[in-house]
Amino acid sequence: MLLEVLDKELLEGVRTALAEDIGSGDITAALVPEYTNTTATVVCREAAVLCGMAWFNAVFAELDTGIIVDWQARDGDRLGPDQHICTVTGAAAPILTGERTALNFLQTLSGTATLARRYADAVSGLPVKILDTRKTLPGLRQAQKYAVRTGGCHNHRMGLYDGILIKENHIAATGSIEQAVLAAQAASPGMPIEVEVENLDQLNAALAAGADKLLLDNFSTSQLTAAVNQVAGRATLEASGEIDLETIRDKAATGVNMISIGALTKHIRAINFSMLFR
Repeated sequence: MLLEVLDKELLEGVRTALAEDIGSGDITAALVPEYTNTTATVVCREAAVLCGMAWFNAVFAELDTGIIVDWQARDGDRLGPDQHICTVTGAAAPILTGERTALNFLQTLSGTATLARRYADAVSGLPVKILDTRKTLPGLRQAQKYAVRTGGCHNHRMGLYDGILIKENHIAATGSIEQAVLAAQAASPGMPIEVEVENLDQLNAALAAGADKLLLDNFSTSQLTAAVNQVAGRATLEASGEIDLETIRDKAATGVNMISIGALTKHIRAINFSMLFR
């Protein structure tokens, strides 16, 4: 089912991206004679993790089914500076038209995968999962979450429809942690319930109400250790808030089950790719 959703979003995203770039027509590519063919090479200019092959391929398939993309690397591969990753062969005009859109997908998703790999490497050897969040680029939710997995991290819920996460504003709106958990149990029987807590008192209240997972928001390292000892396996613990590459290993070593990092999808830097014609 996830792959079906991803494929659907992929095609819709590619068509939307092409439409916003091409508009009524590529008036510069129209200068190239129709019979002109070319081979272009895509080069990665820096160390990175490759991600976005399917989006890159789909751009050119939408423009001209005769264009052939020959890959020398695969999603998830670590790339070095000036590494050739693929060649694109076919009619020059549609390749020129699709160049920027294809590279935009590649640079954004590779940027996401590269950052995810850095976080995954930072906790190597520890029994913790690094999760993404819903802080994704609008319209690229499934794509960025795919890139997170490609980089070695894991997905949190995909959206508001596939997981209950009771946060501070839900608690304020319902009146209390207990009322929010009771409402969730009644509305979605059998679905795991996660509650965001900001201190040990709220943690105890959420446990008493029957929460299955606890999101420990902005807990210090010592507070995380205390929470792990206090819960003693009665609920799954997720740490979140103000955690970066410098602090994540210490946080992970406390024994929490998961750490969610919004930066995986919102603090990304695009990877530098070039397409060179010959």
